[in-house]
Amino acid sequence: MVKVSILTVSDTVSSGTGPDMSGPRTVFIVNSSSEKLGGAHVVDTAVVPDEVDKIKNVLIRWSDIDKVYLILTLGGTGFTPRDVTPEATKVVIKKETPRLLYVMLQESLKVLP
Repeated sequence: MVKVSILTVSDTVSSGTGPDMSGPRTVFIVNSSSEKLGGAHVVDTAVVPDEVDKIKNVLIRWSDIDKVYLILTLGGTGFTPRDVTPEATKVVIKKETPRLLYVMLQESLKVLP
């Protein structure tokens, strides 16, 4: 089994003032596509505000302690000063995977052109 965790980064969702529309949908997509994804299964989800330290702490716990194979981050990728998911992620990762990003973008454009 490929352990997957999903982190939703959103001030609105984490404060309880808005629903998490992307997290549950992503869990469904991953789990329903498990066979195509080499046995991938979501083992954990979390929601944090747009704060570098909170994002980093979850990413480090999942990767170093829980030994999650794939972490999907949702949100926090806009152009406002509070959108810091890419910056927080880059502090934690050892290697970027631009080809994976390209494939994910390419596939998402099939659904949302």
